[in-house]
This record gives sequence, C-alpha cells and structure tokens, in this order.
Amino acid sequence: MGKLAVRALRAVLAVVLAGTAFVQAGMVWALVSGSDPEDGSVPLTALRVITILGMMSAQVALVCVWRLVAMVRRGTVFSHAAFRYVDILIGAIVAASLVWFAVTIVNAPGQRDDPGVSVIMAGIGVAILGVALMVLVLRMLLAQAVARDVEAARMQAELDEVI
Repeated sequence: MGKLAVRALRAVLAVVLAGTAFVQAGMVWALVSGSDPEDGSVPLTALRVITILGMMSAQVALVCVWRLVAMVRRGTVFSHAAFRYVDILIGAIVAASLVWFAVTIVNAPGQRDDPGVSVIMAGIGVAILGVALMVLVLRMLLAQAVARDVEAARMQAELDEVI
C-alpha cells in the first residue's frame, strides 16, 4: 500500500472520527442539558441514545481500520495480531446493524400509513449484516494467508538447514 493511499485513508478516517465525536458530544449535551424538549411526535431521547451508540460502533470500526492500516504499512498485517482487530471490526459492524434495527423499531410506529419505509429500513439493516459477513470472509482469507506464511517460513527454515 503506497504512502499516498495510507495518508489519504488516514485523513478520511481522522475526519470521520472527529465528525462523529463532534456530533456525539452534541447529542450527549442535548440529553444532559434537556435543551430540546420532546413534543411527543418523535421519541428524541431514544433516537439520541441510539445515535450515540451507533457512532460508538462506527468509531470502534474506524480505530480498528486505522490499526490495520498501520500493520499494512509496517508489513505485519499477515500475522495473528491482525485477527484481534478484524474480529473487533466484525463485532462493530454487527453492533451497527443492531443499532440500525433499533432505529427501525423506534421509527416503525410513525410509519403505519407507509409500512414500506420500515421494510426498506430493515433491508438496510440486513445489508449492514451482509457487510459483516463480507469482512468475515476476508478474515478467512487472512487466516489462509497467515497459515501459508507460517508454512513458507517453516519450509524456508528446513531449506536453510539442508543448505
């Protein structure tokens, strides 16, 4: 992975992380201060809590991607240490889908006239779970690469002994 690509990805990750932290702080301030009273039409408190949790899962995913990019840069991504970050990333994506399903459930009573919106939102939640499954498949590819790397190192050691 080139230096330019790593820097660009890190810049995007940093901007998104800062943005989510800023919005999260605003949501927490609105919850704590009570500056925006609910009129009962939309359950704002529940949506704010769900938003904070959703952003936390996104932040965890961003940090894991940051760490994996650092491992790629150092050339150590094909090691057992990478599995920890990939596993946490998968968990963060699953958590994001559960948060999205919670948003769908909170939003559903207001969609009685048009239940298709809730169905579309549930479909988005399933798509987010699909992303988690894709990362799981990529984890399996990483496991194969690590196993082959270990095997190649073992064979190289045997060859060195013979020579």
